[in-house]
Amino acid sequence: MPRDFEPGSPFALLSGGETAVWYAYMKVHLRLEYELNRQLRADSGISLADYHVLVALTSEPGGRMRVTDLAIRIGWERSRLSHHLKRMRERGLVETGANPGDRRAVDVVLSEAGWETLREAAPDHVEFVRKAFLDALEPGEMARLATSLERVFDALVEHGSLPRPADHP
Repeated sequence: MPRDFEPGSPFALLSGGETAVWYAYMKVHLRLEYELNRQLRADSGISLADYHVLVALTSEPGGRMRVTDLAIRIGWERSRLSHHLKRMRERGLVETGANPGDRRAVDVVLSEAGWETLREAAPDHVEFVRKAFLDALEPGEMARLATSLERVFDALVEHGSLPRPADHP
């Protein structure tokens, strides 16, 4: 539990309960990002950012998406994604090219090497996610947490700057 913050601190504007939940979320979020990235790099040689891109691409037929839609899906700025895709393309994980239906748009496609990398990375990654996150929850907590996180996501879409991803009603 965080200590009381002095007036003028960023948390002085939150109630005690709001501070506690936000602090708990930030601790988990920051540590989880670090540990997931560390696990993927150690076990598979890819970053968490690579994994986000690869997994998002698997949700579309043929592993193909417009770059703009992929940026929205994973919550990145388009410029950040473009730079990251260049590095992934250099490693053979993805391919990019003009969208067949709209030559002005750029598509990104999961390459065969990208599919293979994901197939190899997924088992160890899922095992880590299970041990470090899911196993800490009791069965009833999983459903409640999923519902709560969906409500938070909806609020982010409503009050944020990115549109709702196409695959998330």
